[in-house]
Amino acid sequence: MSEVENRPTNFIRQIIDADLASGTHTSVQTRFPPEPNGYLHIGHAKSICLNFGIAKDYNGLCNLRFDDTNPEKEDIDYVNSIKEDVHWLGFQWSGDIHYSSDYFDRLYGYAVELIEKGLAYVCFLNAEQTREYRGTLKQPGKNSPYRDTSPAENLALFEKMKNGEFKEGECALRAKIDMASSFMCMRDPVIYRIKFAHHHQTGDKWCIYPMYDFTHCISDAIENITHSLCTLEFQDNRRLYDWVIDNISIESRPRQYEFSRLNLEYTVMSKRKLNSLVTEKLVDGWDDPRMPTIAAFRRRGYTPGSLREFAKRIGVTKMDNTVEMSVLEACIREDLNDNAPRAMAVLNPIKLVIENYPQDQVEQLTVKNHPSDESQGTRIVPFAKELYIEVEDFREEANKKYKRLVLGKAVRLRGAYVVTATGCDKDADGNITTVYCQYDDKTLGKNPEDGTKPKGVIHWVSAEQSLDATVRLYDRLFTVPNPAAAEDFHSVINPESLVVIENAKVEPALAQAKPELAYQFERQGYFCLDNKEATADHLVFNRTVGLRDTWAKISG
Repeated sequence: MSEVENRPTNFIRQIIDADLASGTHTSVQTRFPPEPNGYLHIGHAKSICLNFGIAKDYNGLCNLRFDDTNPEKEDIDYVNSIKEDVHWLGFQWSGDIHYSSDYFDRLYGYAVELIEKGLAYVCFLNAEQTREYRGTLKQPGKNSPYRDTSPAENLALFEKMKNGEFKEGECALRAKIDMASSFMCMRDPVIYRIKFAHHHQTGDKWCIYPMYDFTHCISDAIENITHSLCTLEFQDNRRLYDWVIDNISIESRPRQYEFSRLNLEYTVMSKRKLNSLVTEKLVDGWDDPRMPTIAAFRRRGYTPGSLREFAKRIGVTKMDNTVEMSVLEACIREDLNDNAPRAMAVLNPIKLVIENYPQDQVEQLTVKNHPSDESQGTRIVPFAKELYIEVEDFREEANKKYKRLVLGKAVRLRGAYVVTATGCDKDADGNITTVYCQYDDKTLGKNPEDGTKPKGVIHWVSAEQSLDATVRLYDRLFTVPNPAAAEDFHSVINPESLVVIENAKVEPALAQAKPELAYQFERQGYFCLDNKEATADHLVFNRTVGLRDTWAKISG
């Protein structure tokens, strides 16, 4: 099957195919237009994959354009994080980065043109009056008393707005369309407002800023965008998009097409709500691994390929739906199962003493990095008389379903020998602190000579050569699938969304771990070195995802 035949199809690609076949367009130009008022989340990742993916598949171009028309909420740090996210996902924008602020002079000129045509006016209604005049979904709005001001007077007033002669909120420039329209966005929408705010690109040049609906369509036209793709909440606004383009002197005629936004279980996608989590310190910043931001997934150990695969699987439709978290987790599990090297880490250690092992002997065992991928090679793991195992991997008594270490029973230590438990020590509270065992020195890579086969395999690390590590067990941030529907979404935050283990022990090979390179900790899950707080002297590992979906059992 050819690469073209193997492309995913959807209604947007069908539109593009028809446009190219009819000659409406001879090439494809898309854009990704984030607002730099926060970090990008996984919903944006879907849009990035769509816009850049279409451009790539049709040998077209995709611009990265920052919709920077609201300077009070924007920051250059957000700009930088967005650029990094796009690159990390594996995409490259066409030419230089674009900013809506690049076009502020031209946008002002188009606003003047609308005033001169009698299609825009300066309105002095305050915010409350504007809402009252706007009407409701069942009742038409009524005209502003300033609607019939002459173009000459409006031009003078708009000039005064630009020169800072009015206070914020005192007036605004509105498009003159139809206050009786059944579409609220067409009831004389504001297209410019006064903001005395420093802009991260234009400094203090402007004190009036264009609104998104006015800016976006003109920016698309200036950049010769052929297919302007946005989410369904902008569907009604397409009428305003077309109205602006139809009423200004610009040759390009971009078209807007809407697709369903991504809703993901157990998280929120509203930037306002995400921002509140950050500002109220309910999470540790925008890149906290519990957040649904691209930077958070990166820090947690998700791969670019897993997010691209997720975007591919959920597809592009016009139907609003909520995607199960298990779909996303399946993408990263499949990726890491194939590609992540294995390692051993003991999260809740107790000591295992091999009584018949030579006191001062240390063996350097050769262990495969991946059970089915020989290209990943091997590593050396030290083996000695005293080891650490998981506290849950030993019981004094257990039924036949328990496949780990039990008094009088044998298990294999991963990549090493078969041992049989002989006894244990406990502290004053009855907690097991040390387990004693005997090893069979003829079982390295072999079953015992008597033909018996141990029923279980457990992981371990050498007590003396192991490294200390902090391990963070991240889980879903909310306890309910749709936290946005809760009366107070803060009330359904999962108190177990982060469990920190300070005394974990890991094998010495993990001293070479690098951020964003995930490991499968044997029998524990997938983990990666934290890219923010880990140091050579302080290893910090974040759990990317468990080996299986435990939530399915809980909710099933």
